[in-house]
Amino acid sequence: MPGINASNPSNMFVMQHDTAACFLSYTAPFLRRHEASSNIVLAHALKRVDAQAALSGFEFTSESDVYARLSSADLDTYTPRPTRDSFWLTVWSHPSPSSPPTLDLVLACVDWTLGDYPIFLWTPNRVSAASSAWLAPRIADLTMHLNCCVPPERVFSVFGLTTLVKAFSRAWTNLTGFTVEPEPFYAALFSQCRADTFRESDAALPEGHRLRKGTMNDLEAVAQLCKEFADDSIYFPLSIERARIEARELISKGLLWVYDAAGDITTICAVTRNSHRVSAITKVYTTPRWRRNGCAEYLVREVTAQLLFSVGKESVVLYVGHENSAQRVYDRVGFVGLCGKSKPDTVEDSLELGFVGADRGHW
Repeated sequence: MPGINASNPSNMFVMQHDTAACFLSYTAPFLRRHEASSNIVLAHALKRVDAQAALSGFEFTSESDVYARLSSADLDTYTPRPTRDSFWLTVWSHPSPSSPPTLDLVLACVDWTLGDYPIFLWTPNRVSAASSAWLAPRIADLTMHLNCCVPPERVFSVFGLTTLVKAFSRAWTNLTGFTVEPEPFYAALFSQCRADTFRESDAALPEGHRLRKGTMNDLEAVAQLCKEFADDSIYFPLSIERARIEARELISKGLLWVYDAAGDITTICAVTRNSHRVSAITKVYTTPRWRRNGCAEYLVREVTAQLLFSVGKESVVLYVGHENSAQRVYDRVGFVGLCGKSKPDTVEDSLELGFVGADRGHW
């Protein structure tokens, strides 16, 4: 492990992890401690390891295990390596000569069935990240390492805590010359619902309507709603053929619920990022002709209740745009800090910024 010496005056170092198993072996205890806020990086990593490792191996990795691993890590781990595959970067620092290293930043560069994801950023140190003196040198090291790993065209956007994204974008533009798109791709609040904030409703479903898991019989209807959802985003449209691929994957993996209005699929709700105690609702969409009928609220409340009380999750998380009227729906279900209400520490301001001229992926 890089030591505290004259050649490393900042006492910071970056590690590159070319597999999810390697990444989790160094970060699992820190991600678990912040399981809700780290969902954007933790859940994607867990998808890439086998079930036994996800449920037991990394669940019992301790901080002392990590420090032992750091002390014996191969020097290649600290050397930037070009790659075409998914990988993770972690930034560490030594608070003092007698203290073990602390995990400061995580960067995930991953893909999925429909292409590359944005660059995802996360920190366990939100308070420190508000300080430019703390953040700037760490982001500088992170972006320099990333630039050695992938061509700048791969970095079509970056998503995470607003302070991280703004600092990263400035550094990335200065380093590569790729400028930020004029408008943010997404500006959102990260919210969560727990058993103690969940709100029941006495409203009965209309006769003949059902809330249920999607099946392959719903494939075409779900594909159409996936396409409409993507087209609404402007920045990441989908052809019906690619929407059908997404719908098939969501249904086959049991990650999608539907509002079935007597055979008419009006609304979809996807839950695609899951860890031991946390699940994320990642897509909610109602086709225009069924809006203002309460379909999304019925479905989101049902899915959230199942996750909290049947599956046993501690929290259900989601992102919702600052100007999105869906905040009212989520607020009525029990997601906190929305609609101008006071924001607990668990509610984060998040941002996605795109880069002009990069090769746009999809999410």
